Amino acid sequence: MVCCCSLAIFGLGTIAALYLLKRYIVRGSYTKPTTINDKVVIITGANAGIGKACAIDLAKRGGKIYIACRNKTRGEDALNDIRRESGSDKVYFLQLDLASLKSVREFSEKFHQLETKLDILINNAGLLLDKKSYTEDGFEMHMGVNHLGHFLLTNLLLDLLKAAAPSRIVVVSSVIYKMLKFDKDDWMCDRKFSAFRGYGFSKIANILFTTELSKKLEGTGVTVNCCHPGAVHTDIVQGWNIPFMGFLRSVLGRFIKTPVEGAQTQIRLAVDPDLELVTGKYFTDCKEEELTREGKNTENAKWLWEKSCEVVSIKNTNWQ
Repeated sequence: MVCCCSLAIFGLGTIAALYLLKRYIVRGSYTKPTTINDKVVIITGANAGIGKACAIDLAKRGGKIYIACRNKTRGEDALNDIRRESGSDKVYFLQLDLASLKSVREFSEKFHQLETKLDILINNAGLLLDKKSYTEDGFEMHMGVNHLGHFLLTNLLLDLLKAAAPSRIVVVSSVIYKMLKFDKDDWMCDRKFSAFRGYGFSKIANILFTTELSKKLEGTGVTVNCCHPGAVHTDIVQGWNIPFMGFLRSVLGRFIKTPVEGAQTQIRLAVDPDLELVTGKYFTDCKEEELTREGKNTENAKWLWEKSCEVVSIKNTNWQ
């Protein structure tokens, strides 16, 4: 009898602790009824997760949304879902493979044929792999997709962003940046690889990119900010060979953010009128947060910009 009571108390205590944990994790939401009628938006990786949730929200607000996804079938399926759930027919799909610089350039050319301006660019797509792999151009996959693909895409679209000024760039990073020190001598993990290191370096790169780009865009009317969406129940680790993964996902998924909850910070950065002049900042749970010394390392930010220009073959010119 005592044993049963103890187990019951332990079970209730565990449930209460998990409930409080979720209350702590799920903080911050954007509740203003802001409209973005006819503003042109690109969201990468919007076929699932927080990108898809963001697309639905911004479509409801009146935006003209382009979802940029690698897989044509999944992208078109998501397009139908987003149109249905948002009630908007101003949602379009364009194929984009961030693991291919050729694909990024083709996407930019196609988009320039379709639009004369771009009001909001949300660099949302990201991956987390358990094994080392490489992009079409020979880059470590995390750095290639999470940073370099977006770096090239953003630079190729800057003319359209400037044409729409005041306009915004949102970069989705991660709090994991606080747990690593960026290694310029091994930034693509050629010598030492782990999923944690590869993903973490790419997320530091997102922040350093934001820091440097905000300086280069001063006076243009284009702002750029980055954010940590929080612990979100998505398919980012889909395909990992982990015992009981399905069970873990179903249990933990009840106590972390849903994609809708995870999308709130990037939605605020994309549309909140109060942030029109805010740039070069880092947000989490819809609030600005001070970057660590690693995140504010201007020397690393400048080095990464120059190195990124070199490897994706664009000129490091005057951006004004």
